[in-house]
Amino acid sequence: MRTVTEAELGPILAALPGVPRIVASGNFAAPQRLLALADANIAEFRLVMLNAQPGIPDRDGVTHETPFVGPGMRGGPRLRYFPCRLSLVPYLLRQRLAPDVVLLHTSPPADGAVSLGVEVNVLPAAIEAVRARGGLVVAQANPAMPVTLGDARIPLEAVDYLVESDEPLVAHAPAAPDEISRAIGERVASLVPPHATLQLGIGAIPDATLDALLDRRDLRIWSEMFSDGALALEKAGALDPEVPITASFCFGSAQLYDWIDHNPRVRMLRTEKTNDPGTIAGHPALMSINSALQVDLFAQANASRIGGRTHSGFGGQTDFIVGAMHAPDGHAIIALRSWHPKADVSAVVPLLAGPVTSFQHSYIVTEQGTARIWGRDSVEQAQEILDHAAHPSVRDSLLDAGRRLGLPLR
Repeated sequence: MRTVTEAELGPILAALPGVPRIVASGNFAAPQRLLALADANIAEFRLVMLNAQPGIPDRDGVTHETPFVGPGMRGGPRLRYFPCRLSLVPYLLRQRLAPDVVLLHTSPPADGAVSLGVEVNVLPAAIEAVRARGGLVVAQANPAMPVTLGDARIPLEAVDYLVESDEPLVAHAPAAPDEISRAIGERVASLVPPHATLQLGIGAIPDATLDALLDRRDLRIWSEMFSDGALALEKAGALDPEVPITASFCFGSAQLYDWIDHNPRVRMLRTEKTNDPGTIAGHPALMSINSALQVDLFAQANASRIGGRTHSGFGGQTDFIVGAMHAPDGHAIIALRSWHPKADVSAVVPLLAGPVTSFQHSYIVTEQGTARIWGRDSVEQAQEILDHAAHPSVRDSLLDAGRRLGLPLR
């Protein structure tokens, strides 16, 4: 490992042959200094990031490639979306999306290693893939990056160049749940049994669900990610003190980042471990709680596309739904608003018009009620969704459409 200045690293990046593929830390851990250097020194390159936020290189000559579209890539004219379960992205990085360069955002070196901090995710796999083909690994070492344990530790011999930086991490401030989110969160929380293991995403509904679980005890977290809701559970004494919080990445407030720094209660593992359906299935009462853009009368969920545009992607939803449904007393919940206020349309439709993200859930929950899906035949499922999940203003039209689709609904 060699520590270099930005001025020294620029020519090294400029000398890369062809149109290199760059994999960079995603979510809220983007190595902005390194990305700016790549943008300034490489005329054409392919940039792979998960859930990229605004501010990444975006110009002619930069092709965005991702299996999970974030707001920094969404709707872009040079976007290549690769449908893929998150658990399989490491294999994608060893095959079709093999990197030439990996840009990391890490803690400063200590004890012969750096830490990936808040974003472990698919980065260990990317490092292994790029080392196997003789490419470069560059770290942006930042004292603001928390040191996390588990698979976050990267030995210095795996890093070619290190650039020092000192800047605050981008924080994600959660908004207070509104009345509808709270209603959904309370319904979801009522389905969570004692001593359950939780997997939740981020957003108003997951936050409201966690708020409704603060009076529980001995809950556990095995998740793709977590945010400030996990800290709130910890402070409330709701989590099992003997079991670490396990995830692959996190983002949230500065307070959250301070809490996870050198904290043995938090274990950050690579995606192949956290999102492996077989491993997930080994956790009794695993409750997978996810959202969607739409659900249909056949209990199929779309969390990926709006019309003809890719909104996000599969993410880990399919991994955790499969794992949860195989876990002893586990369940998979899709929680969403029955009506999209911005688009002014129903979230429950007769039949999805685009790709299906997931199906065969235990429950579909909206502010209207809880549709019980698992163990019911297709007509019973549709009737549950119509009666308990759909907005009242569209139930008549859904009834007619469902009958035209061959469902003898009441």
